[in-house]
Amino acid sequence: MKKEIITICGGLGSGKSSTAKEVARTLGFKHFSSGDFFRQVGLELGLSVTETNIRAETDPRIDEMTDQKMRNLNNSEKIVVDSRLAFHWILESFKVYLDLPPEIAKERILNSIKENKLREQSEQAKTSEEVFTKMTKRFDSEQKRYWDLYKINNADKSQFDLVIDTNKNNLKEVVEIIVSEYKKWIVEN
Repeated sequence: MKKEIITICGGLGSGKSSTAKEVARTLGFKHFSSGDFFRQVGLELGLSVTETNIRAETDPRIDEMTDQKMRNLNNSEKIVVDSRLAFHWILESFKVYLDLPPEIAKERILNSIKENKLREQSEQAKTSEEVFTKMTKRFDSEQKRYWDLYKINNADKSQFDLVIDTNKNNLKEVVEIIVSEYKKWIVEN
């Protein structure tokens, strides 16, 4: 049974949060960001987001808190969730993957750090080289944990209903594509 839930996954810096917020606003849905939730958990532990990822490799409670939050959202309706694993926990959702080359993602992340206090506190990077190093470390840590915990490769695009290259489409276009494809998907059998 399809749910009125859109889950948005993608690489670091691909625009998950910005896209999810705008899709939610366009459809009149709620929005939840597991990245913001995860960053907040890290800050409460006194850790950067990269340090939180590394700690989570040996402390499963960190991922369990985030994953339980995702599983609980399975009971929601009319919500857009940006998360690396929500597509796995909310099977009946419309699953979107945002794709972006890391070289472009690092510049977007750096700009986001400058504009967002939570990201600035949790990312702790000031140059694109620092961002790229931390991005790589974070991506590798996440992929290892997701595989070890759940045998999931969230970068396997075949698991999604829609894949969009956010380098070839601006935010407005990405949102229009998602909303249009979601509306088709929700009425299909």
